[in-house]
Amino acid sequence: MSLKYLNEMTCSIGVSDMDAAIDWFTRVLGFELLYKQDDIAWAEMSTGLSAVNLGLGQVEQVPQGGGATPVWGVEDIAASRAHLEQHGVRLDGDIQHIPGLVKLLTFYDPDGNAMMLFEHDRS
Repeated sequence: MSLKYLNEMTCSIGVSDMDAAIDWFTRVLGFELLYKQDDIAWAEMSTGLSAVNLGLGQVEQVPQGGGATPVWGVEDIAASRAHLEQHGVRLDGDIQHIPGLVKLLTFYDPDGNAMMLFEHDRS
């Protein structure tokens, strides 16, 4: 027997302040709150990608330096970088360019969760 996957995914990350995280992901990345369940310290946000959501779980201490890194595809990584900079988002260096393949930019949410943006390199 093999697993039968649904055509949907929720990527979960830990946050230290649920309301602040919801505000940040809404303002900075343009995600939309689907629901917030205070009794279990959980919220889920629509990412704008079909069937891909971001789950936020409030925890006492957000672990740093490990775990999964969500990687979001964008049309224009330079414009996206400028947008993140306008919001004071901490970036991990410059855009990495792998010619003929991809451009990458690592950034961090307010709790230090690493995320990346990618743009396909069509050159």
